[in-house]
Amino acid sequence: MNKKQIVSVSSLVVAVVLFSSLFVVSALANHSWGLYHWGRTVNPFTLKLGNNVSSAWDSYLATTSSDWSQSSVLDTVVVSGSTSPKTCKPVSGRVEVCNNRYGRNGWLGVASIWINSSGHITQGTAKMNDTYFNSSPYNTSVWKNSVMCQEVGHVFGLDHQDEDFSNTPLGTCMDYSSDPTLNQHPNQHDYDQLEAIYGHLDSTNTASQVSLSKLGQLIRAGTKEVSAEENEEWGKAIRKSHDKQNSLYEKDLGKGEKVYTFVIWADQSHK
Repeated sequence: MNKKQIVSVSSLVVAVVLFSSLFVVSALANHSWGLYHWGRTVNPFTLKLGNNVSSAWDSYLATTSSDWSQSSVLDTVVVSGSTSPKTCKPVSGRVEVCNNRYGRNGWLGVASIWINSSGHITQGTAKMNDTYFNSSPYNTSVWKNSVMCQEVGHVFGLDHQDEDFSNTPLGTCMDYSSDPTLNQHPNQHDYDQLEAIYGHLDSTNTASQVSLSKLGQLIRAGTKEVSAEENEEWGKAIRKSHDKQNSLYEKDLGKGEKVYTFVIWADQSHK
């Protein structure tokens, strides 16, 4: 092989490496939720999941906590809940997980995150609507595992991997599917995405705040920033899923503080 050939081969190798690197970065960056993340000073960090669920949901919350704790950058621990399941109010520095009969309003589950002016998540909630989960086709372990896993996954800063219910299941709870049998747990792509989101450290830890932030005070004062019953209280819809349903809402609290809410809807025929 002459020098010119060597240069050509070397250039080809560099091009392949660069393309591969770009592909990996793209793959890792394609289902983060606006790069929102909890502030923390070490990895892995620990996030508390407040248990405000009934005994019928305890095992699903435990499975979700165990699944997501397989991540190399975060651990979750289930602790006693600090809110009424019906209102499911947020608590600074943690995630409150709730189930209740929230009404025949169309949604199976919602996840909300509160963002401070620095872009860090300061608190979150995940709600499961028993109005649907108490009856067919959603009263199964498959659906409960899938939705619980997805709503809690959102509160870490993860988006969906796919939002077309008719597509082949991707084997992750962060995927919409009309049959979630294969979508009950995270997959490696989810763990890789978390590593990308939490690949840096911050100067503050928003996952262990003791005192209420202004954001928390606003909610606890009795305002209805995100209501379990009224969609308009989620703010304005800023994104639709593949089936043209509003899937992401934004509520502007002023001074750079916002609430984002992801919604997974029940099948139209079962509303």
